[in-house]
Amino acid sequence: MTQTPGPRPLSDEALSQLLGAQQFGTLATVKRNGRPHLTTMLYSWDPEARVVRFSTTADRVKVRQLRNDPKAALHVQGGNVWSFAVAEGEAEVSDVTTVPGDEVGRELLGIVPEGARPEDEDAFLEQLVAERRVVVRLKVDRLYGTALDIDG
Repeated sequence: MTQTPGPRPLSDEALSQLLGAQQFGTLATVKRNGRPHLTTMLYSWDPEARVVRFSTTADRVKVRQLRNDPKAALHVQGGNVWSFAVAEGEAEVSDVTTVPGDEVGRELLGIVPEGARPEDEDAFLEQLVAERRVVVRLKVDRLYGTALDIDG
């Protein structure tokens, strides 16, 4: 009987690269009853600051949960089902963007992936205000994850 390889832990650098290579992940927040709340999110990873940024609206459940308990984690799938990274930390929620082009609005614009930048930036910034958008900043204090090297 041949022994199959087990998962190997990824280095901090490999985990950071995996986070930077993806755009979507599953954000876990904590409900009042202590159970996790999971939601798929578009995100932006800043490896130097070790901050994951998300755009959402002020009325979302995750915003209330993070204001109540800032502990959160982001799970990101790697290149195959056996590879993943998790970024854990405490999140903070910005103020609502209230004036097109204010500091929060500019930060939200920075979250948009390069290839998806709006042609009409002013209209986009106005839309962010109308939607009552906020930035969630997950300050990462722990990265972990694994990869399993298998063929196929």
